Amino acid sequence: MEAENSGASGENMAPAQQIHQFTLRQRVLLFLIAGVGSLVIRAIGWTLRYAVSFENGGPTSLDDRPLVISFWHDCILPATYITRDRSLRVLASDSFDGEWIARIVRKFGFTSVRGSTTRGGIKGLLGTKREVEQGWTVAFTIDGPRGPRHVAKPGPILLASATGVPMATFYVAVEKAWVLKSWDRCLIPKPFSRALMRMGKKISVPEDGDREEYLARLQASLEAVRVFAEENVSRVGSAEFPIIKS
Repeated sequence: MEAENSGASGENMAPAQQIHQFTLRQRVLLFLIAGVGSLVIRAIGWTLRYAVSFENGGPTSLDDRPLVISFWHDCILPATYITRDRSLRVLASDSFDGEWIARIVRKFGFTSVRGSTTRGGIKGLLGTKREVEQGWTVAFTIDGPRGPRHVAKPGPILLASATGVPMATFYVAVEKAWVLKSWDRCLIPKPFSRALMRMGKKISVPEDGDREEYLARLQASLEAVRVFAEENVSRVGSAEFPIIKS
């Protein structure tokens, strides 16, 4: 699948007013973080021995679209590498954290849609709705940008209900990783580690669906794929979980 980065549909390339909301020090930090971060992800990702597993009733390929995908923030580094160059749309907040995340993922073929599941929620929802209606898959780091850790927010449910496009979840477990002392306990894979990405089954949300019911189902699916990936990551390289060449 091509790495399409056209700005016609949804990518916001940090307009002038957005850049000017940051101080000079922040702008320098953004440049450094984006540059170093993308190099680290690419260098470590190239060494990973990873596999992808699909739950029955879920997508059958990483290229299936459109979908409304959710995953936990702690696996964002290996997820960025594994799902690179597939033209995924990702929601990034207008904050400093959202800006450096948007700059990094852009280097891996993603398109950022600005907004959030909290502040600017309407802007984010409208932007992602437009992308889904044009046939793209939108991915949410669903407990971001500041937590609580592993607690799902309702953004994907609203989007799936409004568009009729099903939700799905995934998690990437890493056999050996450094764990940051951040709110999300972000995983930095150790070079040559095994990694397993598990994708869950599709969840369709009717227009009049009960938000709390589907939020509970989304939470349960996120936990199910996490547990599966963590319990099976040591089996990557077996006949059941063949390694994908980087």
